Amino acid sequence: MARAVFVRYLARRLARVVLVVWAAYTLSFAVLYLLPSDPVETMLAGESGADAAAVDPAQVAALRHRLGFDRSAAEQYVSSLGRALHGDLGLSVRSGASVGRTLWEALPPTLAVAALALPLAATVAICLAVGGSWPRSAPLRRLAGSLPALGAGLPSFWIGLLLMQWISFRWGLLPATGGQGLEGALLPAVTLALPVGCVLAQVLGRGMRHALAQPYADAARARGVGRARLHLAHALRNASVPVLALLGVISGQLLSGAVLVETVFARDGLGRVAVEAVTDQDLPLVQGVVVLTAAFTATASLLVDLVVPLLDPRAAAAGTGVKQG
Repeated sequence: MARAVFVRYLARRLARVVLVVWAAYTLSFAVLYLLPSDPVETMLAGESGADAAAVDPAQVAALRHRLGFDRSAAEQYVSSLGRALHGDLGLSVRSGASVGRTLWEALPPTLAVAALALPLAATVAICLAVGGSWPRSAPLRRLAGSLPALGAGLPSFWIGLLLMQWISFRWGLLPATGGQGLEGALLPAVTLALPVGCVLAQVLGRGMRHALAQPYADAARARGVGRARLHLAHALRNASVPVLALLGVISGQLLSGAVLVETVFARDGLGRVAVEAVTDQDLPLVQGVVVLTAAFTATASLLVDLVVPLLDPRAAAAGTGVKQG
């Protein structure tokens, strides 16, 4: 019975992943199709260095026909969706290369930044949450508790510029732009991790304050449990489950945020691909980036949905609809 419940639970979550990816694909297609400019004219004008109005109409018509842009929106949608279901995201209008291959080649540097940023963000969140609940003084506790909200409001590009100014230009510790490997990924990862960690710290800190006000915390104090153990082993553990539930969304934000941060630090990756695709109005490539980000976010959310019930039986009961006695 339990296995059947889990299978239904997993089936619903997988269906939600498919729905999210399909919605992202459809919405991005609709938005890009409604753009007033013509990507074919823009591409040919960029290649020739002439104004779009001066591009040969016959050449535009021929290329539009070759790319399938002369068909109706419904025909283009059905055709492209059918190819996408077989793993073919089409060809880049600009380069003629496969969109899937272009994204695959650009993905590793972006994943490296996002993967490095995730533990950094978790560390920032834990430090801020524990620091916000630790002081005995109420005013000091409120002051420390306000830091995550302040940090979450700071824009990533501004943090990146500050880090470049101090760590790269003034102290020369890490490369400012274009660096590869761990040295090149560290500053972008820190830039990405700080605001994300502050968002997590807000949820984690609220959970810790709630946990520390519960009767079991008073009972622990009465038994002589130390402050460090009470905060780290009891309150932090109980407050971490809702934060884990956020990791699916946060992971998607890390990937999409890495796209922006890579642009600031002039790194190769999805960021550069996305910027060039938007600049060139390379619609298939832009749509590929959108779908890839949506698929990554939905998959990360699915993994979190599968892990959280293992850590919290109440979440398992809520997710499967099973009432606990």
